[in-house]
Amino acid sequence: MRPPVPILRSFDEARAREFYVDFLGFAVVFEHRFEPGLPLYMGLRQGECVLHLSEHFGDASPGAALRIEVPDVDAFCAALNAKGYANARPGVQAQPWGSRDMAVSDPFGNRLVFWSEG
Repeated sequence: MRPPVPILRSFDEARAREFYVDFLGFAVVFEHRFEPGLPLYMGLRQGECVLHLSEHFGDASPGAALRIEVPDVDAFCAALNAKGYANARPGVQAQPWGSRDMAVSDPFGNRLVFWSEG
């Protein structure tokens, strides 16, 4: 088996691109619409992390939570905050189980927890 690819619900293409591409630094791998004006299904990648975003009803429910391991969560947090994104100022918290976590929510209510070993 290979790692699963989570599908996250999105509702607004511009806000999704602003958050995932401009803020988090993901690259768009593909985009699909059955025809112009229909919902977007988009694949994103950063390193080995692959996510899919879908505007299609029934593909996913808003409010999902993901844990994404990163090499250095403190450096990633500092880089994100340096961008001055208007809708998030993440911070890192040491967890009792030994990881360091940074949680950030996308514009659609999905929660991404980036983490590294403490």
